[in-house]
Amino acid sequence: MKSIAAIQLDPKSNLIVDEIEIPDPIKKQVQVKLISSGICHSQLHHMHDPQLTRPLSLGHEAVGIVTKVGPDSKYVKEGDHVIVTWVSRIPKTGRYVPTIEGITYKEKPVYVRMVFTWAETIICEDEFLVKIDPKDSSPESSIVGCAVLTGAGAVKNTAKVKEGDTVTVFGAGGVGLSAIAMASILKASKIIVVDLDNEKLEFSKKFGATHIVNAKENNAVEEILDISNGGVDYAFDAIGVKITMEQILSVTKGGGSGADNHGGMSVLIGMPAVNKIDINPELFMYHQKIYRGSLGSTYPEKDFPYFLDLYRQGKFPIDKLVTTSFKLNQINDACNKLDSGQIAGRAIIKY
Repeated sequence: MKSIAAIQLDPKSNLIVDEIEIPDPIKKQVQVKLISSGICHSQLHHMHDPQLTRPLSLGHEAVGIVTKVGPDSKYVKEGDHVIVTWVSRIPKTGRYVPTIEGITYKEKPVYVRMVFTWAETIICEDEFLVKIDPKDSSPESSIVGCAVLTGAGAVKNTAKVKEGDTVTVFGAGGVGLSAIAMASILKASKIIVVDLDNEKLEFSKKFGATHIVNAKENNAVEEILDISNGGVDYAFDAIGVKITMEQILSVTKGGGSGADNHGGMSVLIGMPAVNKIDINPELFMYHQKIYRGSLGSTYPEKDFPYFLDLYRQGKFPIDKLVTTSFKLNQINDACNKLDSGQIAGRAIIKY
């Protein structure tokens, strides 16, 4: 069947919106008619990556309704409401980036990493779908498939923040705000948010920020150390630029010698914009600090209903995370605004 989709033909060019051809689902593949899709900053990285094959289809968080099911899929049926995500429901070992065969544009194969959601109708393996109650199938629910699972999952499952812990989050975009919201839900005592934009910093207070620091106007490390009385328990980088990837290690509390005299944990959530950073090994050796990554740290079948239940209870304001919506034919405008920092929270495409 034909589907209208945004695809990229060259890493230096804008996306085009045109018809692609989607095959009927085979094996455990499923076809989904989308209601909405999130617009994630990591997709901008992919758009500029010359190593990815073109034509390229993008997007990896959405909500929709199943329209066709492959013969071997027992997880969903036609008419089910689902969230589309890039994190498999089935636990994997190692890096897992499967592709989908059979999608074409003007008879040329379209390259897809795991899923694509900047299209009216998609096809994917059923392991990248999570069934949800139809009452949860709002356009805003699409961002559970990446922004929420990435930020909230890092706080809940990677760091395992507990009541009374102190937290700092660098970056008040969709992922950072999700991390802030989860830290607040888990009753962190201090949630220090760092950004360069005062409007975004003020906005972060709606999600639980207790302190805000403008890194353009202040020394962020000094401010955090002062507010936290020497360092936080957990620091999260939801940006991924060199300076923030280095700073998160400096703002966690120090430990010392002894079996349980550990320092704080620094967690990298944002996709790295560079492949090298400079860090002081003494922070690991003398202070027993931990630096680790968090790549979609979630249990989709368990956590998605949990996040949506918190939303229904008014504890996790997913709807407030979505601040802007676009039509698919406005995708280049959406990407440009996201790239230039004009979008607070998360933007979505409504179909």
